[in-house]
Amino acid sequence: MKKLVLISILALAASAAFAQPKFAHVRFSELVQLMPEADQARATIAASSSEAQETYQAMVEEFNTKYQQYQQKAATWTAAIRESKEKELSDVQQRIQEFEQSVQAELQQQQQQLMAPIYQKAQDTVSELAKKGGFVYVFDASGVLYLDPAQSEDLTPEARKALGIADDRTIESLQQELAAAAQAKQ
Repeated sequence: MKKLVLISILALAASAAFAQPKFAHVRFSELVQLMPEADQARATIAASSSEAQETYQAMVEEFNTKYQQYQQKAATWTAAIRESKEKELSDVQQRIQEFEQSVQAELQQQQQQLMAPIYQKAQDTVSELAKKGGFVYVFDASGVLYLDPAQSEDLTPEARKALGIADDRTIESLQQELAAAAQAKQ
């Protein structure tokens, strides 16, 4: 009896030692882009970008108005007035350039701040599903040159459900939504 139990334990240990590791893949970028939180982040970034664009346009209009005034009246001004107006134009132009640079950096930083928790939530969800499924590796399908679907399970559908992404929502439908929103804005 002891020999039978010992043989059974050894057989189990041997089969576990030769067990094939489980692999999975996921379309991570798709998950992140389609998450409801990503929609909110895009809306916030678009609003900030729109405000920045309005401010930029106002600054450019100010410059253009002053430049037109300069062109029309420069011949009648004294050298001191002309020099003062040229300095004013130069200052406005420099403010525009500084604004443009700082706004780009701020928008990029805002995007990173808004998207970081979204990436983290997607990563945590995929990790949780991988642990629950007993997977050794989970690959991002977009970065893999070859993927054999017979040997790797697609976790994307499960992750979509866990992240609250509607079944009918696709990258194509997202692109159509974004294009329609951009067209409506114009």
